[in-house]
Amino acid sequence: MTFLFARCRITKAITLNVKYFFPKANRINMQTLKKHKPLVSIILPTYNRENYLKRSVDSVLNQTYKNWELIIVDDGSTDDTLSLVKSYLNKFSNIRYFFHENRGAAYSMNIGMENGKGDYFTFLGSDDEYLANHLKLRIEYLAAHLNLDLLHSPAKIIGDEFVKDKYDLTKKIHLDECTLGGTLFGKAEVFKKLNGFKEVNYSPESEFIERAEKTYKIEKLNSRTYIYHRDTPDGICNNI
Repeated sequence: MTFLFARCRITKAITLNVKYFFPKANRINMQTLKKHKPLVSIILPTYNRENYLKRSVDSVLNQTYKNWELIIVDDGSTDDTLSLVKSYLNKFSNIRYFFHENRGAAYSMNIGMENGKGDYFTFLGSDDEYLANHLKLRIEYLAAHLNLDLLHSPAKIIGDEFVKDKYDLTKKIHLDECTLGGTLFGKAEVFKKLNGFKEVNYSPESEFIERAEKTYKIEKLNSRTYIYHRDTPDGICNNI
């Protein structure tokens, strides 16, 4: 799932129900994070994705750019997600895990951003993946274009390339006409100043972009390094 989409127009505080899992074997994690600040916070919301999550996390570990942290936010999974995540938490100091009752993708992404330490925020669907140079290309592009605040891009699509149009659910549009939530990459301050994502029926990311474009500079980067798996049976856009 790469979250939700919108027709492309461009070319909450943490509650007591949120739990942070921190294995005894790796308590050095917090000390390491305090000493070494990541440039990029990758926020990965997930719900019952034990069969796909490894592919997503491994694609982050395989990035050529290494100064990142991965924040996995579990939206109340009832499968064996935690056991899978534990295997990573015990090995990698820059991976963190939060759990809360089922509240939806927007809430989960906001929890991730509230806990992110990076100067940039980006996202990854729990059944999607990055190509190895995904982060590197975006960091280099923003470094060369200091006037930009946010990037998004098309993706390599596995499966159906058409989704329902946000503005008319009786019609379908090609994904290249959309803003893909998983491809958003931008300055953390922008996401924070706009108070993150709102709970809407369809496409919280597009609603965010519509607010952001009124104030900030956004560009569509022609780089298909995000792999969007539309072939997941219970993907969000397959059930609308």
